[in-house]
Amino acid sequence: MPFFRFTALSLLLLLTACGSEQNDPYPRAERGQNILYSAFTERPKHLDPVQSYTEDEITFTAQIYEPPLQYHYLKRPYTLIPLTSDAVPTPRYYDDRGRELPASAPAEAIAHSVYEIRLRPGIRYQPHPAFASDATGQPLYRNLDREQLRGIEKIADFRATSSRELVADDYIYEIKRLAHPRLHSPIFGMMAERIVGLRELGAALQAEARTLPPDAWIDLDRFALSGVTRVDRHTYRITLRGKYPQFVYWLAMPFFAPVPREVDRFYHQPGMAAKNLTLDWYPVGTGPFMLTQNNPNSRMVLERNPNFHGETYPCLGDPEDQADGLLADCGKMLPFIDQAVFSREKESIPYWNKFLQGYYDASGISSDSFDQAVRLGVGGDVQLSDEMRGKGIRLLTSVRASIFYMGFNMLDPVVGGLAEAQTKLRQALSIAIDQEEFISIFMNGRGIAANGPLPPGIFGHVEGEAGINPVVYDWIDGQARRKPIDVAKKLLAEAGWPNGRQASTGEPLVLNLDTTGGGMGDKSRLDWLTRQFAKLDIQLVVRSTDFNRFQEKVRKGAVQLYYLGWNADYPDPENFLFLLASREGKVAKGGENASNYANPAFDQLFEQMKNLESEGPRGVERLAIIRQAVALLQHDAPWIYGFHPTSYTLSHVWLKNRKPTEVGHNTLKYQRIDVAERQRLRQEWNRPVLWPLAAIAVLLLALLLPAALGYRRRERSTARG
Repeated sequence: MPFFRFTALSLLLLLTACGSEQNDPYPRAERGQNILYSAFTERPKHLDPVQSYTEDEITFTAQIYEPPLQYHYLKRPYTLIPLTSDAVPTPRYYDDRGRELPASAPAEAIAHSVYEIRLRPGIRYQPHPAFASDATGQPLYRNLDREQLRGIEKIADFRATSSRELVADDYIYEIKRLAHPRLHSPIFGMMAERIVGLRELGAALQAEARTLPPDAWIDLDRFALSGVTRVDRHTYRITLRGKYPQFVYWLAMPFFAPVPREVDRFYHQPGMAAKNLTLDWYPVGTGPFMLTQNNPNSRMVLERNPNFHGETYPCLGDPEDQADGLLADCGKMLPFIDQAVFSREKESIPYWNKFLQGYYDASGISSDSFDQAVRLGVGGDVQLSDEMRGKGIRLLTSVRASIFYMGFNMLDPVVGGLAEAQTKLRQALSIAIDQEEFISIFMNGRGIAANGPLPPGIFGHVEGEAGINPVVYDWIDGQARRKPIDVAKKLLAEAGWPNGRQASTGEPLVLNLDTTGGGMGDKSRLDWLTRQFAKLDIQLVVRSTDFNRFQEKVRKGAVQLYYLGWNADYPDPENFLFLLASREGKVAKGGENASNYANPAFDQLFEQMKNLESEGPRGVERLAIIRQAVALLQHDAPWIYGFHPTSYTLSHVWLKNRKPTEVGHNTLKYQRIDVAERQRLRQEWNRPVLWPLAAIAVLLLALLLPAALGYRRRERSTARG
């Protein structure tokens, strides 16, 4: 009967719609494939290595570009090892007359440091149309115009591709690009102070750019860079002014990765930029992966580079790595995965739910999902929730190589200067602002209070009693305890502000904090901060402004207190301590010392420390100097040392070889997927729940069966009549 057929068909459609395949956000063709699935929240702005400098960008660039050096994936402290070079270069030193000096020579005697980098032969670039040539050996896509680009919308639309060997000239070309006036590299100013001839190259390129149309290509091979020279096909030298031991860390960053001249020329043809056919959109490298899809509003895909030179998984690491299963793939060829798919998630809840369903292989923990994911023990230890453990999910934590701090403008007459009164005022505030409470309330415990500018994992950071800030903490029963507020009040009175009022006039102490919207501009956080100042009867006035205005006020010294953070460019104490060197004063020098702190004793220690190596016999000397410098900073208190954030990452049981890292970003090649286990658990976790549909079916039958039987009786009665 038609009625019964309609009812049966409806029930069948309901049952079909509840299959687990309906939940799967990925195409059917990807099921069972060796693909890692991840997400990103902010679209990358630059994929050109000369400009890229943010975390959301290096997630991609570090898998594609290969600078000469990299960090060992497993060893801590972080250790530099060769990537495309055959060794970590050891600098040679020369005086101002060109005579070579021993490594032990004092820094003031060294006029130049020379780094010679030799590449491993046979490394090749990913397939790309810029390398394609015709039968005569000429570039196939050299003189394209807008008409010839009709129908070309992405790199994959070019039919012909080719490759070539990596050579020293490619690294030299990229270093020249640091000075390109139309690229605005964020490290040009700093490197121009170091690399011989780079500033002069910048001036020459500026003059050249003024004679050319805005989109014209500048052939950098026409311009000399005296401090970077080619030795042979696979060897080049970089000459620096003076001694700068930290330079080797820069050789592990994409800024110093190779860019072939023909790739730069290819992308500068007319009409390319209008179609996003640029190095900023389609990077070209020798790394294990290449970017094959770039839709930064939706989906970005990295695929295995078929020309990758090969590399093996490390066999050595930290003592706990063996127990954690991180050495099981010792000696195996990299990379392990064929593809990595990154989907953009603008909201945290969908991201989190897809992770729980197994559709993302790893995830961070947002505030919305923190209580569902982890539990804080009585002693402050972090444990996974029962739900997470039941799914076999693992928790990885690491203290980031970062610090967030509240700075004092040391030029301000009330809070600045090194006089005893102002110093005690800053010390009192350092005690009163309870960083542990802030971390607990606003960060779900994801951070540790800072005792100074150096985070854990950075050479010079000291744990335990020897590492506490004695101005702020006492060591009691084996742990650091913040000093009582009465100690802060006593310091404030000694500073001339008893009970928050000036001793001579009774005028209340009012301090101004400049901040930007968001972050510390969040009302609940600022209300909390106001209460911290009120513990000392100090009135806090918050002056919120937009970021550009805030930057201008800091640059001019028109602030009293401000709030900032710093992420390590490289894992060396110099990269944090320079933030307080007087030669970096924001007002006087336009540098990164936003507090304008100037203490000759600290400057002397800093200059001694920065020219010493952490390894070998000089390491002991360097550590002693660092401890003296940090002790000065703790006493002078130009910052209220806030906290070092802790990263929490969750990963599924099928994702192998995950170890937290804060400076080495080319980590995708080490990760491995157990594809069969992932597929099994996805199906198990997303099995359709049928009982609601069964209940609906029974209800439908209960409602419709009497009507159907009545209809049938009427039909039969009519037939008899």
